[in-house]
Amino acid sequence: MSTQFPNENALGVALRKARLRLDPAALGFSSTRRRTPGLRREEVAQRANISVTWYIWLEQGRGGTPSSAALERIASALLLTDAERENLFLLGLGRPPQPCYRHSLDVTPRLQRVLDALDPSPGFIRSATWDMVAWNRAATELMTDFALLPPEQRNILRLTFLDPRTRQLHPDWENTARFIVSAFRVDSARAGAATAIEPLVRELCVSSPEFSAMWQDETVYASEHAAKIMYHPLHGPQSFEVSTFGVDGRPDLILVVYNPVAPA
Repeated sequence: MSTQFPNENALGVALRKARLRLDPAALGFSSTRRRTPGLRREEVAQRANISVTWYIWLEQGRGGTPSSAALERIASALLLTDAERENLFLLGLGRPPQPCYRHSLDVTPRLQRVLDALDPSPGFIRSATWDMVAWNRAATELMTDFALLPPEQRNILRLTFLDPRTRQLHPDWENTARFIVSAFRVDSARAGAATAIEPLVRELCVSSPEFSAMWQDETVYASEHAAKIMYHPLHGPQSFEVSTFGVDGRPDLILVVYNPVAPA
């Protein structure tokens, strides 16, 4: 009875599979006189701007531990998806790649349907930089009609510090604002968006002395699991349990749900 062992050169196998599925002609290489489909090893090395010999060794399992920069270039050369790129890093370095922030305010119709199904619980999807990306009817009724705001104004920090209606919405505004600033700092750093947030931070530091003071205070505040009280101008105080969820396939997005809590 034979025993099967994991492939000791899993990285090389993944590289070869990715290389063989590519169309040489679509990438500017001649498709004539090829015995196998896909790109040749030297063509991958050319696209990745790395040594041909080293890339051949890497596929053969004797190239040593690659650098993260080399893996990034190889992933780009092989046109890997985000999931494939992450797998490449796990195989090559035993860890996922560093976050690569992408600014995208689009969600799929499927995600919008998920939000709509949560009604009457307010729900929305925000980015790592706390831009409102999508929302349901209940979120609009509780907070504001985001569709009426210019896209650049649909940012939770900008609304928190510059919109008087948001202050009225949160009876404990100062503590809420401190937590938002702290979480914003952590989320943007985790997503690799430190450069992307600089214009917003500069704007808010000039426009809001309160934000400027809170931004200088680098204390990290833990999320509170107690019910959150919000004051609606028509319905009065309302209590919610706030839950956050990652969005599958979109590490740059967070789903936030405000679940109403019935009075005790």
